[in-house]
Amino acid sequence: MTVPDHPPLRVMLVDDHEVVRNGIRSMLEAEDDIHVTTEAGTVREAIDEADRTRPDLVVMDVRLADGSGIEATREIRANHPAIRVLMLTSFADDEALFASIMAGASGYVLKQVRSGDLVRAIRAVGAGESLLDPAVTTAVLDRLRKGKHLMKDERLARLSPQEERILTLIAEGRTNREVGEELHLAEKTVKNYVSSILSKLDVARRAEAAAYLARHTTTPGSVE
Repeated sequence: MTVPDHPPLRVMLVDDHEVVRNGIRSMLEAEDDIHVTTEAGTVREAIDEADRTRPDLVVMDVRLADGSGIEATREIRANHPAIRVLMLTSFADDEALFASIMAGASGYVLKQVRSGDLVRAIRAVGAGESLLDPAVTTAVLDRLRKGKHLMKDERLARLSPQEERILTLIAEGRTNREVGEELHLAEKTVKNYVSSILSKLDVARRAEAAAYLARHTTTPGSVE
């Protein structure tokens, strides 16, 4: 066994299925330059363990028993910006990918990935690279470009990308719960975002925010 010239990459595994965590752990333990420091099975455990162990990288399942790995990613990245996150999911879901990027994830791979490719992905994200599947990245970039139409107004320009997305869904008549389900956010988190949106737009109610959006923007591709 060769000794690596630098400290091993410290990895935390987050998945609500113990058998999945065990499989990934066994695979990574065969590598000299990667060390699994801790595991978690829920959003709360993931946040607490990240606070306690400060890993270099988190391999994060998108869907957890008590909520979304995207929400856990957002919290971990807010508390510890140096921690990198690689999302692991069973589904090639554009919505989840978009929300993952907005939450600060550096990479996104499917659980069907070959073991060697997963190890390479972990090393790449651990080294500071961004790792996204080209097919789904195109869809995300398209959506980000379409979001530029929200920048035409001074107040709308105050909104973060996530707030833009939430405002668009509100304008479509979605409830906080429906917005949360679409963006993989807790309903309480959506409520906090809505409060921030109302404050930034200087309006008192959701309906006013939706009307403001309608007055000051155009649908992508439409004629002004």
